[in-house]
Amino acid sequence: MMSKILVSACLMGHAVRYDGRAKPLVHPAIERWMQEGLIVTICPEMSAGMPVPRPPAEIGDAADGEDVLAGVARVVELTGGDVTEEFLRAAENAVRLATDNGCRYALLIDGSPSCGSGFIYDGSFSGSRRAGNGVTAAALKQAGIEVFSDREIDRLIERIGVNGTAAGDAGGR
Repeated sequence: MMSKILVSACLMGHAVRYDGRAKPLVHPAIERWMQEGLIVTICPEMSAGMPVPRPPAEIGDAADGEDVLAGVARVVELTGGDVTEEFLRAAENAVRLATDNGCRYALLIDGSPSCGSGFIYDGSFSGSRRAGNGVTAAALKQAGIEVFSDREIDRLIERIGVNGTAAGDAGGR
């Protein structure tokens, strides 16, 4: 049996991003996985009670999600509000949902201070990007869930394999 995949709600067409928009990822694999009941959808920030729309937020001081989880960095809004606790709760909710549903993989929107896994913004609100993980992506990785950005869907497809189990995996979970 194929493992389920945790997917950012905005990639599934839900208007949950900070700016009240969606960023749908249109791909035949998404359609197939939906039909097979393999997709588990979450907007981590909304699961933590954050509104839509909401002020843009970034991880401060050119830090990353691992730093936030370690308690040495904060997530701040453009307005100056500290939303670190909300982002930590969001990450905890995502990990719980993924583990409760048998998700071994996550497909997340890149660039987000929550879901970013290839890049995040540097905390200056200038549009400057840096390599790194958002808080949820970092927490999922720490929980042993393989995280892929929306730009890496083909790599995820390859990783899952034709029969739904990763290479060397004895039947999935």
